[in-house]
Amino acid sequence: MASTSGNSSGSSQTQNSGSEGDLQLLIDQRKRKRMQSNRESARRSRMRKQKHLEDLMAESARLSKDNNQILTNINITTQYYINVEAQNSILRAQVVELSQRLDSLNEILNFINTSGTEVYDSDQTLQTSADSFMNPTNLLYLNQPIPASADMFPY
Repeated sequence: MASTSGNSSGSSQTQNSGSEGDLQLLIDQRKRKRMQSNRESARRSRMRKQKHLEDLMAESARLSKDNNQILTNINITTQYYINVEAQNSILRAQVVELSQRLDSLNEILNFINTSGTEVYDSDQTLQTSADSFMNPTNLLYLNQPIPASADMFPY
């Protein structure tokens, strides 16, 4: 009977080693499954990262294009502003010139209306002061243009 107990002891070791082998296979199978799952997860992560990078690059290109368009609009608007400012300077100069002319004409009219003096011209004919001012040879100095340009004003 001793041999029976020896056999049973040997048989339980075989069962234990068989159980350990099954356990090892199960552990290896789980390990392979986990490794495969990790590989898939890493692949998905790389794909997400790549898509995110592509999206950022597309957004960067779009923003650069928008920025260039805004800069172009700013340059056009600045040029328009410079042109309008130059025209305004010319108009301001013309206002000053016309105001001076109007003042001069008003002074002449006041002088004509208040003066009653008599003047003789080169032919020794009697003229009133109004006739004297209306003589084209006497008006040469009044008909001179007053030059004005946009360069005269610092605006």
